[in-house]
Amino acid sequence: MVYMKNNESELEIETTNDDTIELEETELIDEEEKSNDKLKKLREKVAQCEDEKKQLLDDLQRSRADFLNARKRLEEERARDHIRQRKAHVEELLPLCDSFEMAMSNKEAWEKTDEIWRKGIEGINNQLMRLLESYDVKVIDPKGTSFDPYRDEAVGTEVVEDEKLVDTIVTVLQRGYELQVDDTTEVIRHARVTTGVLKN
Repeated sequence: MVYMKNNESELEIETTNDDTIELEETELIDEEEKSNDKLKKLREKVAQCEDEKKQLLDDLQRSRADFLNARKRLEEERARDHIRQRKAHVEELLPLCDSFEMAMSNKEAWEKTDEIWRKGIEGINNQLMRLLESYDVKVIDPKGTSFDPYRDEAVGTEVVEDEKLVDTIVTVLQRGYELQVDDTTEVIRHARVTTGVLKN
């Protein structure tokens, strides 16, 4: 029941239960629509946040991959620099190796020198060879083997009588050197050689 004041007198108006129910249903529908709108907006916001999160994760993974690739390239470049430096150092030592080899190549003259002096020079040469070994450098002394253009540099020919010695290295004029890097071998200096040919 609803009471209304009208000119200082109260009027009594009776309402039915149906009107009240209808009013409540209308209010509930309005509230439900508002709730649905809020829920829709929240779902849109959650979807937007999920998209942003996915984008950020993608960016993070891309950045991480870029970083790892850059670090790998840097490590590879450092390793190559180290090999280049080692190779350059060995190249600087090669004239010294050649000098020792030349000094000791004439066996007759070498045997005639003072024994103490000779042993001192041989000791220094051995130290030099150990230093090269520590750099994974090996001497190329291909005498008696087949000529290999990747390893040897032919600077002349020598006449041979045996047909088996054709294209075989007869004399090594200057030893070569190669550097072992992991599973590969890189020639630092080719061996200078003469190869055998048959007399015409």
